[in-house]
Amino acid sequence: MKQRILIVDDEQEFAESLSERLTIRGYEVATSLNGQDALEKVKGYNFDVVILDVLMPGMDGVEVLREIKKIKPLTEVIMLTGNASVESAVEGMKLGAYDYLMKPCDTEELLSKVNKAYERKAEQEERIRAAKVADIMSSPRSVLKE
Repeated sequence: MKQRILIVDDEQEFAESLSERLTIRGYEVATSLNGQDALEKVKGYNFDVVILDVLMPGMDGVEVLREIKKIKPLTEVIMLTGNASVESAVEGMKLGAYDYLMKPCDTEELLSKVNKAYERKAEQEERIRAAKVADIMSSPRSVLKE
């Protein structure tokens, strides 16, 4: 199954270029040019990893990250910025960002982080499935409660 990636960046050329590079490598990629559009896409689709610019007009990346984690807590988010500050990096990590990279970033480094973020999401989903199966096996009637 292809990894599903959402790129969120107000710089259209950057978003399109990165999308092309990831698509060529076999990823399923969507783009958003602002935070509000990104949140609508996250609500409507199960992305594995979001690559999110920190500095955007309107909702900034930290605000978008906060909302993504409310909507889909298991979706991994990699923050990108051309103007990194220690404060925004720390805040993003506290809010659950998987990692933080400076733009422009090396494509191979970004792909490595995307793959590791995907693995973490898949492991978390598997643990949740295993816990549900264990619960059902220990009490088959629990299925009737749902």
